[in-house]
Amino acid sequence: MNGSVSDIIQKIALFAPVFIFSLTFHEYGHAWSARRLGDDTAARMGRLTLNPMAHIDLFGTIIFPLVGLLFGFPLIGWANPVPINPLRFRRKYSMNKGMAITASAGPLANLLLALASSLILAALVVFIFSTGGKPGWIENYLVQVLRMGIELNVVLMVFNLIPVPPLDGSRILSWFLPEKYRYGYERLQQYGMLILYALLFTGAIEIFFIPAEWIMGLFDSLVQALVGMAL
Repeated sequence: MNGSVSDIIQKIALFAPVFIFSLTFHEYGHAWSARRLGDDTAARMGRLTLNPMAHIDLFGTIIFPLVGLLFGFPLIGWANPVPINPLRFRRKYSMNKGMAITASAGPLANLLLALASSLILAALVVFIFSTGGKPGWIENYLVQVLRMGIELNVVLMVFNLIPVPPLDGSRILSWFLPEKYRYGYERLQQYGMLILYALLFTGAIEIFFIPAEWIMGLFDSLVQALVGMAL
């Protein structure tokens, strides 16, 4: 176990609320987009909500991330997937197109959260400077939460766009594939988790996070620009 008890508590207090809400908003994005396309399955099951309790998975949202956080393992986590029935999409949407749209809504939700965190962070920094530039513990905590909100949501967005089943990226890629290749690609579903674990523990997954660092840099520049304009 890495760190003292107080360090561990601080890590959990910082990470847990951001992680849980980010996963919740991600799944809400799936449910909202499916409803807009005509599939009310998630809505009827109470999943079209920002209440985290409707989306939490005991192992994926609580146990696995906690173990990774405490012992320095790769942070692997997920929420309870939103049920989507492509047969209920409106006729103008093919099943593959509808699934691609609903899949992309999750990463897009994380991108919006990262943007919102950046805007709020800029406003908070301006407020701190305007009141003497001496933040208290509440302001310091909020700054850390918002920075975590930017970084974590960018990582979640990029991770979910990896084209390996069952991640959202696989649904998006499947829509663009020619029919003759789509079936074989979708059969990877049964090996998806094994592929993901192999990418994680070999370090090969880092190549997918090069765009994440670039996007984080853009948000950092946005915050600095907004603060500079306000001051």
